[in-house]
Amino acid sequence: MIKGFSKFSQEQKVDTLAAQFNLPVSFKETLRSHHHRELQGLYNQFAENTISNFYLPYNVAPGFVINKKEYAIPMVVEESSVVAAASKAAKFWSAHGGFSTKVLSVTKSGQLFFTTEWSFEELSALMPDITSALRCSVGEITHNMEKRGGGITGFKLTSESLVDEQTYCLMVSFETADSMGANFINTCLEKMGDALVTFLIQKNDNRHIEINMAILSNYTPECLVQCALSCPIEDLQAYSGVYSPQDFALRFKKAVSLAKHNPSRAVTHNKGIMNGIDAVVLATGNDFRAIEAGVHAYASRAGAYASLTDIVLENDTFTYTLKLPLALGTVGGLTSLHPMAKLSLLLLDEPSASELMQIVAAAGMANNFSAVAALVTSGIQKGHMKMHLSNILAALNADPMECQKAKKYFSERDVSHSAVKLYLDAERLKNKRHEY
Repeated sequence: MIKGFSKFSQEQKVDTLAAQFNLPVSFKETLRSHHHRELQGLYNQFAENTISNFYLPYNVAPGFVINKKEYAIPMVVEESSVVAAASKAAKFWSAHGGFSTKVLSVTKSGQLFFTTEWSFEELSALMPDITSALRCSVGEITHNMEKRGGGITGFKLTSESLVDEQTYCLMVSFETADSMGANFINTCLEKMGDALVTFLIQKNDNRHIEINMAILSNYTPECLVQCALSCPIEDLQAYSGVYSPQDFALRFKKAVSLAKHNPSRAVTHNKGIMNGIDAVVLATGNDFRAIEAGVHAYASRAGAYASLTDIVLENDTFTYTLKLPLALGTVGGLTSLHPMAKLSLLLLDEPSASELMQIVAAAGMANNFSAVAALVTSGIQKGHMKMHLSNILAALNADPMECQKAKKYFSERDVSHSAVKLYLDAERLKNKRHEY
């Protein structure tokens, strides 16, 4: 067991791991090769026990038109088909009205759980005085947020009787302007917890009160954004393949209906949305784990996991909509510290948090539209494996000339790892014979 690891220098950490687990020399060399020559000190501050950096491609999907404004959207993702799908959809929809987006609400929440001998009815009667005391207790913390248009927007008391009869939750609603607000919310809640204990003890010091925990909720069903795509069905010819635009639209609608009613399909349908969303969330230094958790909880809000999208075919018009929660920020945290996050926001014209919500939703919609369109026409693997060809060639150590020939060879053929290996083996054998 390694002891005191966090107190070691970066070099000591690496040496200790190499010795403890009998790692090859390449372990140290690879870590060292991924250090940033100038900014490693900054990157070391972002997390704990950092020994190097794990690089992911920084990509751009151009041609997005969102509410009549053009964007080139940064995406941090290792899968080329995600960027290609977003770019293809962006190009098509830019000529058909673009992505229409709007923020429906921006409320976030935190929870103060506590156990007390006070009854729910007694606490409810005291709520006006309790909320006044709690607001007062965090006045210094909320002052600057209120100047930016945010702050505390409401309180709601609920009983946690399924846990026990004396446990309650005080749900506190917040608006956090352009920050994601996690630290702000948690700081307020912890301060409120102390204030609640003081308030109730002053009312009756013979009754027990204990704070169980104070923490923000990553379930943000009132921090919602909507994205819509709409065009005449006839215009879908570019995506319809061997089908007529009308048949394509009907097949697309059936796919969405299946994702509405079949949870196993819905998970993959929504994963296609998250392909685009996570990539932009990462690129802008936001918390993709929180976004994922909140989105999937929202997809289950009716009691069963379902699609986040809806479709209407009416009056010869195709209308596709996406609605989901996105609690994002453009100030604070990594958005202000990470050089590439700052660069992403610059590329997006320094959006507000609400504007970023709309941009991210459009990226998710683009990826989902492309995925469903492929599924109901040629199938998902044909395009995906074409994009994956470069990775297969790299894994098989193909040189530049082999890569060039392979891409030409597979331009009209199905791509698979085994097919590419057979092709390379044959080419290499043929070239070896020529040498003799």
